[in-house]
Amino acid sequence: MYLHVQRLINEIIPDEPDPAAANALQEGLGGQFGEMRTMMQYLFQSINFRGPAGKPYKDLLQGIGTEEISHVELIGTTISRLLDGSPRYQGKKTDPLDQPGAGGKTPLEIATHQSNIHHYLVAAQGALPVDAAGNPWSGSYVYNSGNLVLDLLYNLMLESTGRLQKCRIYEMTDNKTARSTISYLIVRDQAHENAYAKALETLGVDWKKTLPIPKTNAEQFPEVKKLLDLGLQSKQYSFDLTSQSEAGKIFRGMSPSNDGTELDATEQAPAGVPMTIAEERFEEFAPGADPELLALIQATADIEMAEVQPVYGPIPPAS
Repeated sequence: MYLHVQRLINEIIPDEPDPAAANALQEGLGGQFGEMRTMMQYLFQSINFRGPAGKPYKDLLQGIGTEEISHVELIGTTISRLLDGSPRYQGKKTDPLDQPGAGGKTPLEIATHQSNIHHYLVAAQGALPVDAAGNPWSGSYVYNSGNLVLDLLYNLMLESTGRLQKCRIYEMTDNKTARSTISYLIVRDQAHENAYAKALETLGVDWKKTLPIPKTNAEQFPEVKKLLDLGLQSKQYSFDLTSQSEAGKIFRGMSPSNDGTELDATEQAPAGVPMTIAEERFEEFAPGADPELLALIQATADIEMAEVQPVYGPIPPAS
């Protein structure tokens, strides 16, 4: 069972729209080594896990897989922010929607010659479950052999490749919005590398000879170094409200990264940062809600919020 806390796992720094950077980030979301892949792979491995004695390993997969859900949310929201307003529509909010933007340019003209046209044509300036070339995400990416050692080795390779690709994406743009998210994911990929490397060590696998973690020297990126100095590469969260996770039996001791840090699995979840909802995009007819519809939306929200009970677990019977 999953609960959603309405906070982003990391802050997205505001900057100018950048549709090219948004499309590059699509690889980190829906590519073969992207966040949708890691999310689905680890969750399926944990769902299909066999062997009660191996519960700490199942819990480790579950915790990392749950974190990857938040990474999908983070990188998808970042792509949306990079696209939001990227056509630089300068018309007034009171103008008819079929009027061109300032200077005689049509509002979505940018979509015909820059980046991924589907960001505008299909997604209303939002993220898509595709890679940077527009190929749809595929469930065939998911590796779940049922063999613990094979799965852990594959996961270590997946995190290493994902971090390598994100370092390349970082080098493609200096946009602060893009880099704030890319840097965070680079560091968290390293934390997950440490988790799978440590798990393999506990199983007697000399992974350093089998699969050396690539040296990306990501600490040269100032945003990454700031997070490394905080030790974020050596933390792992359980996302377990009941405190029954046994992943801490594995994620402990000195870091396999040999950076002098000690692994820490004492936190259930990071604090996160407040979430905001993007402004309307009139040139996209999004959300397309006129005053009457907005009034209905608010009325529905009032009803729903009045029925919400701030409890976890079974709802107490009515007296």
